[in-house]
Amino acid sequence: MTRATNTAAAPLLSQAENRPRGSDLAALILSECERAGSTAGSRLPTERQLAASLGVTRSAVRHALDVLEAAGRVSREVGRGTFLRGDPAAGPAGANNDIGPAGVMDARDLIEPHVLPLVIANATVRDFEEIDRTLAGGAGAATGEEFEAWDFAFHHAIVVASHNHLLVRMYAAIEAARQGQLWGNLKRRNDSIERRAAYQADHRQIVDALRVRELDLATDATRTHLERVRLNLLGALESAPGD
Repeated sequence: MTRATNTAAAPLLSQAENRPRGSDLAALILSECERAGSTAGSRLPTERQLAASLGVTRSAVRHALDVLEAAGRVSREVGRGTFLRGDPAAGPAGANNDIGPAGVMDARDLIEPHVLPLVIANATVRDFEEIDRTLAGGAGAATGEEFEAWDFAFHHAIVVASHNHLLVRMYAAIEAARQGQLWGNLKRRNDSIERRAAYQADHRQIVDALRVRELDLATDATRTHLERVRLNLLGALESAPGD
């Protein structure tokens, strides 16, 4: 009886091991969206539907969507669902590469602090759960690239918590510039464990202030964070020979 049970279980175990996971499952979800004719802005099926159609668990789908969100390929909007975003690499050549870090930071200064009153007024428990998830991802990041992905997701989650869809679309232009080569090269050159820790501490201060609906504290923490990023990035740019 034991031998028969083990023999029957072996194919099932083999099937489970061969199911796509993580980045492989994320790529499969994107390919299924493309096959279905989905375009940027299209709503993805639910986690339950994706799990059933792809033959994987809901937790595997949730993790794959985490990967896609951190990479900027999907957007999760509380109460509305998960939406496909455009691939920054699929745009016209150089479309995101002609915007320098100073321009990106100027735009962030104009938008991010001014989103906060709407976040204070409209953010829900589920919004804060999503923001906390991105915070945890940043805390667990092992590389600069991984931290940048979670940093990207953190700031996106705050803008989404405004529940203003026009602002989310406007902010997407900043996010596209952050996917460009100029920004990416400078962030990699500028990366250090100490700076990641400082950014993560800034993020926690912003969230702590938002959670207790203290607009002035949240605004001050956001401006302090943006100024830190600006000084680090532009300081590195000025000191780089030949750039």
